[in-house]
Parts: sequence; C-alpha cells; structure tokens
Amino acid sequence: MAENKQKIQWHPAFAAALEMELLENRDDLEFEREHNLNRKPLLIDCLVIKKKKDVVIKNEIGKFFKKYNIIEYKSARDSLSIDDVAKTQGYAHLYKAYGESVNAVKFDEVTVTLIRESNPVGLFKYLDENNYTVSNLNKGIYYIESGLKFPTQIIVGKELTYENHEWFNLLSDKVTKQEMARAIEYSRDVKNKNEKELIDAIFEVSVPANKSIVEELKMGDEDMCQALMEIMKPEIEEVVDTAVRETTERAIRVAVAMLRSLNLGNAEIKEALQKNYKLSEEEALSYLK
Repeated sequence: MAENKQKIQWHPAFAAALEMELLENRDDLEFEREHNLNRKPLLIDCLVIKKKKDVVIKNEIGKFFKKYNIIEYKSARDSLSIDDVAKTQGYAHLYKAYGESVNAVKFDEVTVTLIRESNPVGLFKYLDENNYTVSNLNKGIYYIESGLKFPTQIIVGKELTYENHEWFNLLSDKVTKQEMARAIEYSRDVKNKNEKELIDAIFEVSVPANKSIVEELKMGDEDMCQALMEIMKPEIEEVVDTAVRETTERAIRVAVAMLRSLNLGNAEIKEALQKNYKLSEEEALSYLK
C-alpha cells in the first residue's frame, strides 16, 4: 500500500480540484499550472489570476483572492512548515519582480495560499509563539493577518466542510464511502467536456488511493459499478493495451527464434515479420538485434 501511495501523482489532481472548487467563477479566472517564475526551473504549483478586479469569488477559498494568487499544494505525505511559508512569500516577491514592466504587478495585488490535508500543528505553534496574528473565520481556512508581506491563507483539507469543498475532500486516502459515491453520482450527469476532464483528473488519484472504498461501492450497486468502470476506462484500456503489446512481443520473439532454428537469415526473417505482424522495416529490425 505504501509503495502504491508513493506512485500517486497528487499535484495534477489538486490543480483540477482547485478549478472545480472555483467552477462558479471559472470564466472570471485564469489558471496557470506550474507557472514558471523565470527561465530557471522554479515553479509555482498554480497561479490563479482574476480577470476583473471587482469580481466576487463565491467559493470560501477564493473570497481571499486579489488579482494574482499564488497557490502551493502539499500532498498527504508533505510537511508544511514556516520555511514553506517563507518559500511561497519568496515566490510572490519573484512573481512581482518579474512583471512585464516596472511595478506592473503591485504588492497589494498578490496573495498566497498554502493547502495541506491535515493541520500543520507545528507551523501554527510557531506562528503563535512568534506573535503572528492568525484568524479562523471559516472551518479549515486560516488567515495570517500580520507578520508577512503578502496576505496568506492556509487551507486544511480535513477541516473543510464537505458540502462546500467536496473536490478538495477527494484529495485524500481517507475518503468515506458516502463522499466517493456522491462525487461519482455527480460526475455521471456532467456534460461539459472541460468539467468532465477536471473530475476525471481528480478520480485518477482518488480512486487508487481509496481502493477499499471503491471495491465496496462496486460490489454494492450495479449502477455504481458501471459508473466506476466508466471513470476507470482509460486506466483499464491502458492495462489491456499493455497486455496485448506484451503478448505480441513475446509471440514475435518466439517466431524469430523458430525461424533462426531453420537457418533463415536476417533478411528473410525481417520480411516474414513485416508480412505476418504488419511491422515497419525499422520495427522488424529491432527484433533481430
């Protein structure tokens, strides 16, 4: 199980979940995944830009946003410390500094958001002991109101209300059966292509991370099983394609060995492979090395 969790790519799903969280204002926002701060490989997890200054973001997380909003996501295995806060403040400074012209990005137009599944107890202890002002107006959403150059909020996924933040709640390996079932049922009625792709990206990590829950759902309800099969279709197709490819490759190698045992030369074997397995000349030659 531990090995399986290490292979799960949480960050693409987080970016999809963020867009789903802010779906009501999708047309008012511009999303840039892994935004390059400069020519060097220094990346922001997600940059959200408000297209119009006076737009009111309906989602609780987005209410905090100004024009330029730097988002840092920590998966279930990642820590969140004061050094991460300092790093994201650095990102904000660099983003301001690399504007298209002098002061194109104003200091008061930038915010920072850090997101983690569980409560960063050590970080909050540090903030308290060092006289930072932190408020908690909404469940799971904390504002650092003093001590930092850029306004910063910390989102604790486990503490968010499921009703308001179901997509972030799926970014966990502890999703309940009810939460998974509700998300699957919702996904079945989605017709918008972009929204469907975002949901699929979330399920790509949430389903394998919560295998036992998914198995229970598959066994308990035929409709739910069908919905899960649709969600997992790309993964299933990849497994099937791999199996077919591996079987074909084994068959070709056996054929090459048999033809060589009959003292046929490479030119004749190559011709036979091209004819019987529909291979290009280059593909056929690769089996003769």
